[in-house]
Amino acid sequence: LFDTPVIGAEVYVSVDGGSKWTKTHDGYLDGVFNSYGYYFGMIEVAPDNPNQLYIMGVPILRSDDGGVNWTNAGGDNVHADHHALWLNPKRPGHIINGNDGGINISYDAGENWSKCNSPAVGQFYYINADMDTPYNVYGGTQDNGVWVGSHNYREGTSWHAYGQYPYKSIMGGDGMQVQIDNRDNNTVYTGYQFGNYFRINKEEGKRAYITPKHELGDRPYRWNWQSPIYLSKHNQDILYMGSNKLHRSMNQGEDFIEISGDLTNGGRKGDVAYGTLTSVHESDLEFGLIYTGSDDGQVNVTKNGGYTWENINMGLPSNLWVSRIQASSHDKAKVYLSLNAYRFDDFNSYVYKSADYGVTWIEIGNNLPVEPVNVIKEDPSMAGLLYVGTDHGVYVSYDDGMKWSRILDDMPQTPVHDLVIQPVANDLLVGTHGRSIYKANVTNLRTLKDHDNSLKIFAIDDVKYSSRQGSQRSKYRDAYERKITYDVYSPSASVVELELSTATGKALLQKSIDLKKGLASYEYDMSIDAKKSKDLEKYLNDGKSEDDEVKIERADNDKVYLQKGEYIIKLTNGEGMISEQTIMIK
Repeated sequence: LFDTPVIGAEVYVSVDGGSKWTKTHDGYLDGVFNSYGYYFGMIEVAPDNPNQLYIMGVPILRSDDGGVNWTNAGGDNVHADHHALWLNPKRPGHIINGNDGGINISYDAGENWSKCNSPAVGQFYYINADMDTPYNVYGGTQDNGVWVGSHNYREGTSWHAYGQYPYKSIMGGDGMQVQIDNRDNNTVYTGYQFGNYFRINKEEGKRAYITPKHELGDRPYRWNWQSPIYLSKHNQDILYMGSNKLHRSMNQGEDFIEISGDLTNGGRKGDVAYGTLTSVHESDLEFGLIYTGSDDGQVNVTKNGGYTWENINMGLPSNLWVSRIQASSHDKAKVYLSLNAYRFDDFNSYVYKSADYGVTWIEIGNNLPVEPVNVIKEDPSMAGLLYVGTDHGVYVSYDDGMKWSRILDDMPQTPVHDLVIQPVANDLLVGTHGRSIYKANVTNLRTLKDHDNSLKIFAIDDVKYSSRQGSQRSKYRDAYERKITYDVYSPSASVVELELSTATGKALLQKSIDLKKGLASYEYDMSIDAKKSKDLEKYLNDGKSEDDEVKIERADNDKVYLQKGEYIIKLTNGEGMISEQTIMIK
């Protein structure tokens, strides 16, 4: 990974306020840094003992004699690459370490550690989803490899009890991009930093290294930290990989050919590769229509599978990092682009579209906030519906990028590095760089394009009845409750009146609830006003014989719940807007 000479770390001490410095140890502290000391370089002194020091790099080291001798202060459950350390000024030995694996806590100066597994703090570079049933979610994480698991998993700690974490690791290192062969949902292409990619057979647990190498006598390829790969939708034996050139394999990565020259402005000397491709995308509508973007702002297109290339930078800001390029799946000539200007201390949003294969560009992020944009995606089912992920959240546009609105306000404000829409489930998957992965269904969101800004409750899926509703295994545990999730669009944040009634109009529950502005999801536990039990009983028993009549009783938690049947949920806001939907419990 790093072909660079490394000079070990050194520790110096001053006892006169910095006028004179003395090295505390002989030689160098080798193995602390790995070519990029600026990434670590932390040193801390115990508040109660000036001779107890900690330095942080790939390992965390401790000295108990003022820096003369050093020992490893990590543990088997402590990840490498250490960035932060807090030392409790009131309790000697109590330290909290922040590393590439999250947070660890020690109460004995690093002799033993506890790992904190919640809340989820995964830093995802890239995510994807297969077409299996149920479908699986894949993600490449910062120094924690590549993981896969079912989308049905709900974040929690119950797995600690039975020992089976629902997500499984399929690759180590810094996990990078993932492509899945949807013909079998078993063949996966993924890898780790600087273009090291593999073809994985999940069922057999086998993997083959596939990264192409330069010919003897040629300059080595330059691979980005997160080198882009793309599996053709037209033939999933065809895989593209981007170095500073674009490579294509026609046989699942067994071998590659170059289909371009250098698509960047060329390399520069430095501690990491520069002049590399950062994004590759082939049109779903035409084989061989491929776009590339680079870390030095070069955007190129080929319309004939790499036989000829056109540079399409005209009208774009110069030298910005291409964070994502995507060919439209609705219009063959249309393409979307997001740029990032971090390295110039510029945190504006840069989002563009072209309707002529990149000959001309229109800026479309004008009303986005000052937040760098990391990804842009087009909805696969609805032309003009766009999503962007920024350093603070997710935004949506219904008019092909002219206006944007923030969505998923319940999600932490954390960098969003990738967005994927699973086309069968219509789930939007959000890969964050700091709070793991979130999921939201966009079926109802799509309907808001032509919505008149009135209060609206959306259709509710049928609910399966459970006789366990409200039951308690122990009086010391919460009762079991199966809840209904329903989506509501509200023109403003407001308090509305909710009424739950039988299909014949008899009210069973009336209460006030708070609505957020815009589209949001809410839960209803299916309980009713206990005083309305007889009304529910009468409704359910209408037309039934005495032997078939239902008896309504309070559950273990003293609540009364809906039974099998048809019900109406109605919302009324202060402006007199009314919206209702049917609830079917079967």
